[in-house]
Formats: sequence, structure tokens, C-alpha cells
Amino acid sequence: MKKNGILSKLYIILIMIFLYAPIAVLIFYSFNDGKTTVWKGFSLRWYSELFNDSSIMSSLWNTLIIAFLAAFFATILGTAAAIGISNFKGRKRLIIQNVSNIPIISPDIVMGVSLMLLFSTLGVMFNFEMGFVTVLIAHICFCVPFVVLNVMPRITRMDRSIYDVALDLGCTQWQAFYKVIIHELMPGIVSGALISFTYSLDDFIITYFTRGSKFQNLSIEIYSMTHRRISPKINALSALLFLAVLIVMVIINIRDRREEKLAKQKS
Repeated sequence: MKKNGILSKLYIILIMIFLYAPIAVLIFYSFNDGKTTVWKGFSLRWYSELFNDSSIMSSLWNTLIIAFLAAFFATILGTAAAIGISNFKGRKRLIIQNVSNIPIISPDIVMGVSLMLLFSTLGVMFNFEMGFVTVLIAHICFCVPFVVLNVMPRITRMDRSIYDVALDLGCTQWQAFYKVIIHELMPGIVSGALISFTYSLDDFIITYFTRGSKFQNLSIEIYSMTHRRISPKINALSALLFLAVLIVMVIINIRDRREEKLAKQKS
């Protein structure tokens, strides 16, 4: 038993090293004072230059705005869609759920090209160019299914008679919906919003095909830098992006654990 325990721990350690060693190296060299992989001493030079780079800061601002707006609208649409899907029964519900999952399993390049063709056609018809708005719509499109996926389990576990009880106790339909339904679904809604924010922050392929010629976010900015000598500022930028995504994932895991504890206490 002890040998099996040691082997399992060793296996987990090796997997963690395999997964996170490249990221650890990247973060390590983000504090290197030199421009190459030769260590020149500890320094925050590249972080300072990163925040003084107007092009990168503009791209960061665009990325954050898109991520926040995409998560906001996707959360509203996804929650409404999940509630609507839950009202169907049998085969219809199963079909609609499977259709809503298609953007999740579909390759990003398929979504990117299809949305590009759609926006290009609409641009010719209504005389507009792809840019901020088209990128935002594209991000909302692929974020909505993740919200639905997080909210649906909460709906299936919810006692629907609570809504009727709230009406009997004097709540209006809106009050019962907000104070009962939304309250019960809130953990799934928050998880869906955080995942949407993370995926929007991290997206490159769909953004690349729907951004047009003027809009620039962080992923596009980093990609454009690969065509010339890559600045060490990219190491600092990548380290900060990893930290941001890590914080979001930790928040999601903490919420999930709290849910599990509350569920055990209620049972």
C-alpha cells in the first residue's frame, strides 16, 4: 500500500512538472535583466517597459473590455437559454441541448471562418467593417454555451415548487423569479461568467478571423511580435496573463468546494 501511495504521488509530481515546467521557465525569465536566455540578474525591467508600451497597453485594454462585455452578455443570454431549455421535455430538450453544445465541440477555426464569412457578407450588405463589434459578437457566441452548461445542472437540481411557494407568500412573478430562481442558480451563473471571461481573455483564432484590419487585442499583438524579434516583454505579459487566468480558476474551484460543503450539510 505504501509503495502504491509513493508511486501515485511520484506520478502526480511528474505530470505537474511536465505541464507547468515551461510556464515556470517563462515566468523565471520574465525577471531576467538580459534580452536573451542568458541570466543577467534579477530585474523588473521588462514589467516596467511592458506598462510603458502604449501599443501593448491599448491591446490589453481592448482585451479586457471584450472579455468583460462578452462575459456579461453571454451570462444573461446563457442563463435565459438554460431556463428556456429546461421548460422543454423529452426529445426536444435533448436536441436543443445538443445543438447548444455544438460551439463547444466545434473547432475554433471552423467558428472563426464561418463568423468571418457571415460578417463579411453582412458588411457588404449593410456597409460596415469588421472590428470591435464583430469580435464582441463572436466572443458572445462561443461563451453562451459555457454559461448554459454551468446553469443547466443547477436547474435540474432545483426544487421548482419553491417558485410557487414564493407566489403564494405574496411575491410578484418578477420578485419570485429574482429572489428564488436567480438566487438558486447564482453559483452556476457566476461559474459560467468566470469561465466565459477566461475563454474570451484567452481566445486568438476566432478573434483573428473576425477582427478586421484595425482592431488589436493582446493575442493578436503577441502574434504580430512573432514576425520579428520577440521582446522579453512578452515573457512578462505572458506571466501576467497566466496569473490572471490562474486567479479566475482558483475562484471557480473555491466556489465549487463551498457548494459541495453546503450540499453535504443540507443532506
